Amino acid sequence: MRRPGTDENNVQMTDVLCDFCHRAWTEETPMIEGHHGSCICGKCLTVAYTEVVRSRASAAPEDYHCTMCLEREKDRAAQNRPNEPGWQSPMYEEAAICRRCIKLGAGALHKDDAHDWTRPGADEG
Repeated sequence: MRRPGTDENNVQMTDVLCDFCHRAWTEETPMIEGHHGSCICGKCLTVAYTEVVRSRASAAPEDYHCTMCLEREKDRAAQNRPNEPGWQSPMYEEAAICRRCIKLGAGALHKDDAHDWTRPGADEG
């Protein structure tokens, strides 16, 4: 997501906001980008990963639309992922992320040497 009033011909790092908490992207804030400029920050990804992957819960409505990959329930069902759990932002109900995007984002941030982000529970035996 972009900060309102962003010059699309001159987008600055701080113009990019997390769709889930509206935190600005900074050198200290890792961010993963999805389709059409959607983004999730490392802090929101940590919460989503903990709830959906580690705790095997779903904090998204049954018919949610993934902000990151743009898939809806019918799209997930067509890919043999019906009723896939997801996480919905507690602050912005229009922002939700599917388990697949949570895992893909976590894998990318975990490998990013620019940040010390690790998957929640990665250090557990």
